[in-house]
Amino acid sequence: MGQSSSRVLDKVDKVEKARAALRRSPPGHWLRSMRLHNLAVRLHERFHQRGFLSDLDEAIEVNRAALLLRPPGDSDRASSLTNLAISLQDRFHQRGALSDLDEAIELNQAALLLRLPGHSKRSKSHTNLALGLQDKFHQRGFPSDLDEAIKLNRAALLLCLPRHSDRSTFLNNLAISLRDRFEQRGSPSDLDEAIELHRAALLLRPPGHSGRSMSLSNIANGLQNRFHQRGALSDLNEAIEFYQAALLLCPPGHFGRSVYLNNLAVSLHDRFEQRGSSSDLDEAIQLHQAALLLRPPGHSHRSMSLSNLANSLRDRFLQRGALSDLNEAIELHSAALLLRPPGHSDRSMSLNNLAASLHDRFEQRGSSSDLDEAIEFHRAALLLRPSGHSDRSMSLSNIANSLRDRFHQRGALSDLDEAIELNRAALLLCPLRHFGRSVYLNNLAISLHDRFEQRGSPSDLDEAIELHRAAFLLRPPGHSDRFMSLSNLSLCLRDRFHQRGVLSDLDEVIELNRAALLLRPPGHSDRASSITNLALSLRDRFHQRGAPSDLDEAIELNRAALLLCPLRHFGRSVYLNNLAISLHDRFEQRGSPSNLDEAIELHRAALLLCPPGHSDRSMSLSNLASSLQDRFHQCGTLSDLDEAIELYQTALPLCPPGHFGRSVYLNNLAVSLRDRFKQRGSSSDLDESIELHQAALLLRAPGDSNRASSLTNLAQSLRDRFHQRGALSDLDEAIELYRAALLLRFPGHSDRSTSLNNLATSLHDRFQQREVMSDLDESFMLYSELPHIPNAASRRDLHTAKSWVSSAEQSNHGSALVAYQTALKFLDQHVALLSSSSRHFDVFKEATSSLAMDAFSCSVRYGALTTAVELVEQGRAVFWTQLARFRTPLDELSLSGDTSAALAEEFKRLSFRLRSAFDKSTEDQSPQIRQLTMQWDDVVSRIRILPDFSRFLLHPLFSGLQEAAEEGPVIIVNASQYGCDALIIFGTQDPVHVPLAITQTEVSELSSEFQSLAEEFGSSDHQHELVSILRKLWDRIVDPVIQALMESGVEPGSRIWWCPTSQFTLLPLHAAGPYEKKRDNLSQIYISSYTPTLATLVRARHQVSIDAPTQHFVAVGQANPDGGKELRCVAPELAAVAQRLLPLVSFTSLENSDATVQGALDSLRHNQWLHLACHGMPNRKQPFQSSFAMRDGPLMITDIIRSHWQNPEFAFLSACHTTVGDEKSPDESIHLAAAMQFSGFRSVIGSMWSVDDEVARQVVSAFYANLVDSSGRLDCTRAAVALYKAVKSLRKMKVPLEQQIVFVHIGV
Repeated sequence: MGQSSSRVLDKVDKVEKARAALRRSPPGHWLRSMRLHNLAVRLHERFHQRGFLSDLDEAIEVNRAALLLRPPGDSDRASSLTNLAISLQDRFHQRGALSDLDEAIELNQAALLLRLPGHSKRSKSHTNLALGLQDKFHQRGFPSDLDEAIKLNRAALLLCLPRHSDRSTFLNNLAISLRDRFEQRGSPSDLDEAIELHRAALLLRPPGHSGRSMSLSNIANGLQNRFHQRGALSDLNEAIEFYQAALLLCPPGHFGRSVYLNNLAVSLHDRFEQRGSSSDLDEAIQLHQAALLLRPPGHSHRSMSLSNLANSLRDRFLQRGALSDLNEAIELHSAALLLRPPGHSDRSMSLNNLAASLHDRFEQRGSSSDLDEAIEFHRAALLLRPSGHSDRSMSLSNIANSLRDRFHQRGALSDLDEAIELNRAALLLCPLRHFGRSVYLNNLAISLHDRFEQRGSPSDLDEAIELHRAAFLLRPPGHSDRFMSLSNLSLCLRDRFHQRGVLSDLDEVIELNRAALLLRPPGHSDRASSITNLALSLRDRFHQRGAPSDLDEAIELNRAALLLCPLRHFGRSVYLNNLAISLHDRFEQRGSPSNLDEAIELHRAALLLCPPGHSDRSMSLSNLASSLQDRFHQCGTLSDLDEAIELYQTALPLCPPGHFGRSVYLNNLAVSLRDRFKQRGSSSDLDESIELHQAALLLRAPGDSNRASSLTNLAQSLRDRFHQRGALSDLDEAIELYRAALLLRFPGHSDRSTSLNNLATSLHDRFQQREVMSDLDESFMLYSELPHIPNAASRRDLHTAKSWVSSAEQSNHGSALVAYQTALKFLDQHVALLSSSSRHFDVFKEATSSLAMDAFSCSVRYGALTTAVELVEQGRAVFWTQLARFRTPLDELSLSGDTSAALAEEFKRLSFRLRSAFDKSTEDQSPQIRQLTMQWDDVVSRIRILPDFSRFLLHPLFSGLQEAAEEGPVIIVNASQYGCDALIIFGTQDPVHVPLAITQTEVSELSSEFQSLAEEFGSSDHQHELVSILRKLWDRIVDPVIQALMESGVEPGSRIWWCPTSQFTLLPLHAAGPYEKKRDNLSQIYISSYTPTLATLVRARHQVSIDAPTQHFVAVGQANPDGGKELRCVAPELAAVAQRLLPLVSFTSLENSDATVQGALDSLRHNQWLHLACHGMPNRKQPFQSSFAMRDGPLMITDIIRSHWQNPEFAFLSACHTTVGDEKSPDESIHLAAAMQFSGFRSVIGSMWSVDDEVARQVVSAFYANLVDSSGRLDCTRAAVALYKAVKSLRKMKVPLEQQIVFVHIGV
């Protein structure tokens, strides 16, 4: 410290000595000009030592005085011009006054004119003028100034011989000007030359040279710039080493130490941004703090140190989330701005930095004032960067980014549109080879992506993807921003996948996210966010393909991301939320309450991290409330609903009047209160719900995308109050609100049918109150629009059509048949969008209900018998029909050439996208649904143009269905709430209607009585009760049909097919009879078979048997299943089958340990004929879990559905309950026998209840004796007759009646 103090004192003494010398040379003294010059030099030196501007101001005045004493022609005039220019240029650097810079340039130009070629100091004049022009370029951005500076620096270097003592300085000056041009134009050659010039200068400054530290620093600057351009970490690492070497040459007390501290800090900060190492950032902050201490108030570089320290603190905030770092950064930037007043060359930079930090605080706290202030600062910075300014593109980009965020906060599209235009302007200012071009490509892409999310324009999204791809190409492996490009491109492709459903986009997204994660190794500060991106994309693919492994991996990744997020990190709540959402998905997939419970606990933890005042608190409250509401809907626990309401009530005040999201929170609370009203009937809940909906509506003015939703919600609550209290004023207001909502949901809107239904049903309510016919007429006029809706039908459209049906039936309105036809058309379209998966069965059940049977009844009442057949076929066995009518043609389509295969893939993709859009539909998704619908319709139309696909996805016409009766009449027996009927279908004549004197209620009672009895079969003698039921079936149902068959000329002994609906499917129609002496039962008149639908029988008839030389038969018997009761007669039964068939067919037998699930499935790949003897395990509540009991577990319906067997012919299912299906949806025929038939078996024998082992053996032996035709081959079309003869043989034995009639035949 002593040496440093003496040096400062020495400078003071020199200034005072120079003053004293000047006083001794009064005006007119011949040495006065020289002594003025000396004093100016000493003052200038002291300014550089202490940084006091008063010294610089005085030096300038003294230099002016000296210049006046050296008029043109004076030999020292050039020196005085130069000295004054240097001082003015230094003051410009301090205060940014352009007038100082302009004057300095003029003085340097004048000095150069006085130093002609050959002058010893001409090179220095070149350099001085070049430096001034470089400064002017930095201030005003004119490329011509920079080009002239480079020429001058080259000229100076040429005048400087290789061994000249100042050559290193001239090398350095030229290098710096080339680096400036690189930063403006992005030419790599300029930067490479600059680095080589700096390296040459360093060679001229060996250890011990006073300028070595500067040369080390200059090379480091160039390498740092090249790192920023090309992303090579080796350049950055070398730069850091040079900066560290330079700092060692500037020990404490060195006047330039603060500069080297600053440079090293900046480079460490760059490496932190690349590798995410906290130690680099912490060291950078410490170095900046040390530099700031060396730059006290009044120091010329204090504002720079304030700014740099602020930038590093801001980054530490972004890494660790400590608000104290961000607040300190804002204070430092504000202090720096005060030191850069209007006119200062760096004012625009300070405005920009302060704006960026305020913008960060806005993102943390959500304060609009911070964001508005940031935008104003950015606009002020832009005004200081006019056209031609090198930083104008950056300012345009910064304003754009802030406007984009304000759009996200307030939703003003004008902000987003302006952001896009600014980003386009910024990109235009960035030439093709400019090192920063990738940043501007990225920014424009992001803003276009935002507009796509707002307006749904595919062109915006496509352009964003192309821009991101262009940016990615500019960021090769090793580039510092490559990770950002991978992430951004993946985000846009993910959205395009969501819009268009192209699986290749989603697969690319996952690959990009995996590549991005590799660039964020363990320890990197951004690894958690990268893990999250990959998790989100895997979750998307789970929703697309349903692979549980994708969802499980997403959950594990979300857990890993959460573990990387420190407990006090400001973003931890986001990671908790992401994990909670993925667990909720798994709950919805697998139904495990533990997943939902964990999701709720995670949402609770997220809420704890969003204390009062946190910007995300309202969202966390809402997320937790939504999950609790879901648990209430699942478990019915009212405490969950009560807590959800409390949370919604807490969230609402956090969105005060004026908050952009307030209407959403009002709506959520109102909906939950309405839920509670429906549970408890509390009028206060309903009244509050109405008030909240009214408040939400006021915030959703005309033009708001959610206005129609608010109008509808308010109307629903008012209608509920009308139903509770009967005030017609509530109903009248609801109707007007529904009218207003309908006007906002124009034709083509995905929710228009819901609005039509709401208004129509409300008008119907009012008609019932006031009996004003105009209300009823308007109600049906609204419904009449439904057949013409332009989009593929959603579940809501189907619900509306069903409402029309209900209203028409209730009012006996003439539109009833059209209503049914519309509803079934919508059902067709709706299920066409569902994959043929058992997980959609509940959707099928909900969609179909009694619709088809009621449509049949309506058609019969209208005398439209062929229409009745078509409609009942449309709405029954929908799952199986979908499997056969949808999957099989797609398989055929896929095999019909490249064009057809492409259409099949496109159809499957669009079906999924449209299904997802319907499932998640909101007001904002209507344009997406309309667009997808048009694409879907277009693909279907193109498929129908192909040969043999003209009726693709269209329901069969009667002319096609009539083929089912080619070999004998088919009798549809229908039970509807509106009446019961039978319809006989003949192969060549019109259907015959047979009214049945029984109601649907009576059929249900008869079915229940029979099911209860069947459960007792085998335990005691129930023949009397069974005969009583069979007589009722004969008298009320079967006998009238038999009489009609006789009258139609159907000969006794003929085959007939029963096609029962509803509860009729559970009754043994084939066994009906009077059971009296001298009177024939049905089985003595006709040979009965069953078919679930006419289309099923048509398909079986069309499937021609392969005339192979050898028939392949497999007999599978399992007497000792896993966990089941032993069956004693399985081995004898299989022996009887083998005895009958072994000489005739290729016979395979699988028994006991060989009869496993996989063994059975494998055997069916090679055999077309099957006999299965085992336990049948029906599951009435979960029919897809019905199974055959094998040695190692159940062979379930789901296993059978997934199998693709080649040309199966016949299956004898010698097991119990193989035709027993879902008790609540008998028309879907989800049972073991149907699964075999729909998997391709043309003919199936099954059982309706428990089968006795010995009876089964006897039936089997007799059956196979009659299945062989005259040529000695098996013929599956003989199965019904063979069963008839086998059962007939039982009558001669003492076999209980229920065992005589237990087996039924299904199929051809």
